[in-house]
Amino acid sequence: MADIEFNIAKGMIAYYGGQAGTGNAALILVPMEASGLETDATLKDYDTLAAILASTNTEQTTMGRKTITSVTVTVDDTNDRVDITFADPVWTSATGNAVGALVLCYDSDTTAGTDANIVPISKHDFSVTPNGTDITAVKSGTYVLRAS
Repeated sequence: MADIEFNIAKGMIAYYGGQAGTGNAALILVPMEASGLETDATLKDYDTLAAILASTNTEQTTMGRKTITSVTVTVDDTNDRVDITFADPVWTSATGNAVGALVLCYDSDTTAGTDANIVPISKHDFSVTPNGTDITAVKSGTYVLRAS
């Protein structure tokens, strides 16, 4: 498996990143249990977080979702791309089942929306077994997502 972009989000990454932190909009990281996690080829076709969770994929709810509102969107005209980044999220005293991936989603309304309204943007391989210590999801490189 590898990091992927969901088909529904291609071409919208810069928009979603720019909306995070405005009004009630945010990016949300959802830890997914390693057990039952579908292949990238299957995952990328889901259009909502609800659809992802309705299949064999299971959210690791003990660690919980991370809401990310401080997002930096950098337009790089020299290289014809947009980089989206945010601080490495930390789950404090994390416990629960093993995690196999993090799904980054866009929620246009964190106060009233449901999983059916949350758009999956990307899936990042992230293998960890929580053991009560802090877990930090450290991004590789200088960006979380790149649209080019």
